[in-house]
Amino acid sequence: MASADLRDELNCSICLSLYTDPVSLRCGHNFCRSCIVSALDAQEAAGVYSCPDCREESPQHPALEKNRKLANIVERFLSSQPDMEGRIFCTYCIKSPVPAVRTCLLCEASFCEEHLPRHSKSPEHTLVGPTVTLEERKCSTHHEVLKYYCPVDGTCICVSCWVAGDHKGYDVQLLDVACEKEKKKIKTVLEELKSEREEAGRRVQNLKDHETEQRETSAALTERVSGLFTDLREKLDGLAKRIQDEITRQQDQVSLSVSDLVRQEELHKDELTKKITQLEGLCKIFDPLTFLQEDCGDISGRSCDVIGEVGDAQCLDEDVVSLLLHRKLLHFADCLIDMMEKSNILLDIGTADNNIIISEDLRSASHTATSQNRPDGPKRFTSLQVFSSRSFSSGRHYWEVDVSQAERWLIGVAGESMRRKWVGNESVIGRNNKSWALTVNDGFRARHNNVHHRLISDCPVQTVGIHLDYEAGRLSFYKLCDPIRHLHTFTASFTEPLYAAFYLFPDSSIRIMK
Repeated sequence: MASADLRDELNCSICLSLYTDPVSLRCGHNFCRSCIVSALDAQEAAGVYSCPDCREESPQHPALEKNRKLANIVERFLSSQPDMEGRIFCTYCIKSPVPAVRTCLLCEASFCEEHLPRHSKSPEHTLVGPTVTLEERKCSTHHEVLKYYCPVDGTCICVSCWVAGDHKGYDVQLLDVACEKEKKKIKTVLEELKSEREEAGRRVQNLKDHETEQRETSAALTERVSGLFTDLREKLDGLAKRIQDEITRQQDQVSLSVSDLVRQEELHKDELTKKITQLEGLCKIFDPLTFLQEDCGDISGRSCDVIGEVGDAQCLDEDVVSLLLHRKLLHFADCLIDMMEKSNILLDIGTADNNIIISEDLRSASHTATSQNRPDGPKRFTSLQVFSSRSFSSGRHYWEVDVSQAERWLIGVAGESMRRKWVGNESVIGRNNKSWALTVNDGFRARHNNVHHRLISDCPVQTVGIHLDYEAGRLSFYKLCDPIRHLHTFTASFTEPLYAAFYLFPDSSIRIMK
């Protein structure tokens, strides 16, 4: 009530609403600026102005003084009041608006908590929540209050509709009962949606965790590769120095050998010069007696000992350099094997279907229409398939398969417990929950448990790289071309030993690369 009384004091006597930009006249009365301006303008023709409240007259247009204190009081009052916009007020609270708590559809009136107890308690006075849209709560045909719900048509009806109207004899429900039933259904759906939202949130978090994990893996792999190349560069620099030192050592040996031969040849050349000089002197003696009495020594012709031929000098041994370079580069290749070491995969002829030919090196398999008449056994397939002889139950493994000789092919991995005898398509790799496969047969697909994922490749696949990370539960397929293309990755929890598995279509063959 105190709030209502204060509101009355803050109402403009002209518009009966709260002051807006309040101003004061000389007599002390307050009005909204727009209200008093309009009132004074209307009095201008009479030539005299008067206060709307006290009627004090003035021959001149009164000065309007802004009442800042009153404006602040109105502003504080409004800030302390709840938002009245859109609210329903009691019909019988005349002095000030009081929020209603119920509305009577028959009386078409709203009541506050004070006036509600005085309202009629008879059944025809239907009370609902506060509303001004009373017509929406009445039947458009009979103009009576809507009291029932017809599940058949999904509409709300009045008593007349049910008794004598279009819904006569229908199984109807009271609005409250129907509302509770529908709310119960909605709550059920709501719980399902909340559960689905939680599941979506969980998937989003899993995806974010996966992204974070992959970022960390990427960073670790980048650091690992960077370290590897740093190490390789250091080793290559060391190898280059070692090869250069070897070449320099051989060059020094060649130079030493040549220098020794040159020294020997120079000595021989000096001896020849002396002998030539001696013989030239003899040739200048004209007296026969004197000439014949001279000691000519050994005057034989060309010396038989040839010391300094180029063939006698040492040469650089290029074969030694090439062999050293080759061996060291092979050592570097061994360092790279750790990045993705190929597993030694051989085919198990004991599992091969009798219409599959296995090569002597146990790396190739080809389909044949002629039975190989191998003895049957629990491990042997009867469905054009063959397993590897080696299984994997831990670690990381990689192998490559040449499928260039097969228009249709099906390769992958399978668990040890996969059915070996033909009982239908579920005996084929990729069509059961024990195997995961990649296939080209009327399309390019990845397949597990008979669920297909269509893949796209811009050109035929010639060689497939397969990488298995058992602990991580990842099986990845790659198209080996330039550059290498990722085809598909399966994720699963592997619980048994896995074998490399191959299905041979008619007139097809595959080969495991070394």
